[in-house]
This record gives sequence, structure tokens and C-alpha cells, in this order.
Amino acid sequence: MCLGILVTTSAHTQDMTDDEIKSRIQPVGQVHVAGAVEETASSGPRSGADIYNKSCVACHSVGVLGAPKLQNAGDWSPRLEKGFDQVWKNAINGIGGMPPKGTCGDCSDDELKAAIEHMIEGI
Repeated sequence: MCLGILVTTSAHTQDMTDDEIKSRIQPVGQVHVAGAVEETASSGPRSGADIYNKSCVACHSVGVLGAPKLQNAGDWSPRLEKGFDQVWKNAINGIGGMPPKGTCGDCSDDELKAAIEHMIEGI
């Protein structure tokens, strides 16, 4: 008896089209966060300030886990002694408590470079 039910169920599944399957397994609801603004695709590279404000500020504004703070020469100078390219490489690959690309997984290498340049501006 169980075999008959199993065969019938699998035969029914095979009769469904791809669109019917997609419709059947689609999410029941959606999440809406009050005040959230839907992001649109970037029309070009984002500025260093934009990257910092969106993805870097949480750690680099207060020095979470030793992150060098925004435009703080005391924090950045020892790192920059190794050269800007090394600092940039660390941002791309991650270092210490910072994962690769920090919290900006969709940043290009050039956008990360711009964010670093913003963070060291004026020091």
C-alpha cells in the first residue's frame, strides 16, 4: 500500500511544469523593515566616503577590535609604515578581526582603496 502512494506522488510531481513548481515553493511572505530604503544597483564606483559610511563606520569610528579610527594618525601611521599597498591588501584579504573586505562584500578592490584613502585623508 505504501508503495502505491509513493508511486502516485512521484508521478504527480513529474506532471508539474517548472512554473507550477516555482509557484508551489515560493515564499509565503516577505520581510519589511520600517524606514528601510531599497537599494538600487550602482551606476558606477562609489566614493570612499560612501563606502566608509555604509560599511566601515561601525568598526572604524570607534576602533572595534583594534580597527584604526577614521583620520586618526596615531592609529594609521604604524600600518602605513608597511606601505599603502599592504594596508590595501589587508583590507581585501582581511586581517585580525576584520574579514576579507570588511563588511562590504560587494566592494570592488578600487572601492576599498577609495575607502582607505578616505579614512587616512588629512593625516
